[in-house]
Amino acid sequence: LRLNSIKKLSTIALALGVERTRNELIPFLTDTIYDEDEVLLALAEQLGNFTSLVGGSDHVYVLLAPLESLATVEETVVRDKAVDSLRNIAVEHKPKDLESHFVPLVKRLSQGDWFTSRTSACGLFSVCYSRVNPNVKSELRNHYKMLCNDDTPMVRRAAAGKLGEFAKVCESDQVKADLIPSFTALAGDDQDSVRLLTVEAGIAIAGLLNTTEIEDLLMPTIRAVMQDKSWRVRYMVADKFTQLQKAVKFEITKNDLVNAYHHLLRDAEAEVRAAAAHKVKEFCEALPKDCQEQVLMNSILPCVKELVNDPNQHVKSALASTIMGLSNILGRDGTIEHLLPLFLTQLKDECPEVRLNIISNLECVNKVIGVSQLSQSLLPAIVDLAEDTKWRVRLAIIEYIPLLAGQLGIEFFNEKLNNLCMAWLSDSVYAIREAATKNLKKLVEEFGSDWAQNTLMPKVLNMSRNQNYLHRLTTLFAINVLADVCGKELASKTMLPVIINLGGDSVPNVRFNVAKTLLQLEPSYEDG
Repeated sequence: LRLNSIKKLSTIALALGVERTRNELIPFLTDTIYDEDEVLLALAEQLGNFTSLVGGSDHVYVLLAPLESLATVEETVVRDKAVDSLRNIAVEHKPKDLESHFVPLVKRLSQGDWFTSRTSACGLFSVCYSRVNPNVKSELRNHYKMLCNDDTPMVRRAAAGKLGEFAKVCESDQVKADLIPSFTALAGDDQDSVRLLTVEAGIAIAGLLNTTEIEDLLMPTIRAVMQDKSWRVRYMVADKFTQLQKAVKFEITKNDLVNAYHHLLRDAEAEVRAAAAHKVKEFCEALPKDCQEQVLMNSILPCVKELVNDPNQHVKSALASTIMGLSNILGRDGTIEHLLPLFLTQLKDECPEVRLNIISNLECVNKVIGVSQLSQSLLPAIVDLAEDTKWRVRLAIIEYIPLLAGQLGIEFFNEKLNNLCMAWLSDSVYAIREAATKNLKKLVEEFGSDWAQNTLMPKVLNMSRNQNYLHRLTTLFAINVLADVCGKELASKTMLPVIINLGGDSVPNVRFNVAKTLLQLEPSYEDG
């Protein structure tokens, strides 16, 4: 009941009017703040949209009292929502109200006895800093530095998480004088949960400095972070590496980041290698053009060749999702010489996700080396897999064929893959035949009903005359899935006579499936 009341708070405020809302409702809410977390969460969310209901920007400060209380509660979700609401209403304060009401709130929270209030304070500095006078700005920076050096790890963690955001609104000189020392201290914190959050802060600060300042003030700390003893910190570096690359400019990338990325690709932890492998294409594309190919050949490609055979499937999968993009950098000859053997290895990988990621990205390789070279190099491997003695391997390849067909085009498919798809309809394993019929539907959706009528249906319907009753059953299964996508005309003129003919089959199971097919496909046939 209380939760529903809180959710209707705006309606209540409208009924009361702005003056009674300010004088009666808001004080009441402030006094009754202790309630279940779900109710408090709803209240924190509602108050963030209450400005117009208390009389606009002239009176928005009255909302600070209940939100301040909510920003100190124990439940993290409630605190975060209260901070979000405080950030929303901060921009609606007039400058004098900001200094007389909002900034004192930030100071109170940052000096609170409980860590909960101090963690909440960290998210509020950036929204008020730029609109206050220089003296207040100095006080805010000092309070933030205190939070960065707080005794409680949770507070330091919150300060590290918001440091980059705060740096973006500070003056350049103050960033260098006040915030970079705090960044350095947090990057050397004894808690890895704090250190890992300094990665994003470092990226944000680097974007505010020139190359010389980055080299002198930031890079010693960033180098230490990139080699951190905690894999979680190195993972964060790997995950944000291309953002760091853009922030520190070309010269530092060549001198420092290439070597650091090389080490991340060979990290002892699989999670770090996977995160780094996922950035291979993006990292190489952002390299300076004058050294792009050289760095790729000398530093990155040797690591990539190792990762193709990595013992961890997540690493191989991450690499497979990006490795094809390197073909644009290496060009036709480089791709054929260096990358095609790696693609072949990954196409034969035991992990289905690796194979799928390679087949999903064949189009970008096709653009570089051409469909002819692609078919000569990779198609034999795909055909080998399609005819593998293990039916689960064949099943995995079937699922990728429509994707491959869409990338290589109708002519290439008819010439190289059509017979393969039809052969699966006659496979000895039911699961393969079932998957092959579903495959046909996706191919018709890709190539259209004309292709189905001229190329596909003659071969499918020809199976209805096969002596093996399983093939005749497969014809019915194929008709079931194809009727919808082929259209009513093809269904009634081509498929229906075959179904009726099979109605007199000598095998009861075939006749039974004829009845099921007629019942299922009735909407697909034209009247009469």
